[in-house]
Amino acid sequence: MKLEALEGQIKACVEQMNTRYGSVVFDEWAVVSLAENKARVLAYTGPRNDDFLKNFVRDLGSLRAELLAGSYGPGDFEFARHGVGTGIEVFLVVGCGQYLIFNHTRESMDGIAKNPRWLGAQVPFVELAEKVRANPLAV
Repeated sequence: MKLEALEGQIKACVEQMNTRYGSVVFDEWAVVSLAENKARVLAYTGPRNDDFLKNFVRDLGSLRAELLAGSYGPGDFEFARHGVGTGIEVFLVVGCGQYLIFNHTRESMDGIAKNPRWLGAQVPFVELAEKVRANPLAV
């Protein structure tokens, strides 16, 4: 899948998640490449465009070890239950060394999950993961 197609899939997913949840689930998302041990932002939508990459390593928090372990393939994902503020809540592997990062800059994943609508909001996310698994990002 090309980056532009992935971005369209992400935007549709975010819309569907927000609709099912009844408000914004994640106010920030980014597609990042960590290929060749160099972090690059390929696409970003959110409130801290200038600070996202600068704070990326710190914001990965508890997800850092999982993401850098390299034991995940396209379509695999991981959630951080206790990320707060700009701490990243979830990553989804979209290609070789490429990740989709979702975050809510003012809410924790634990807080998001307390809403009973969270279960239904996960459906579009899992559908996106399956699309990526079948057709990973090729940059």
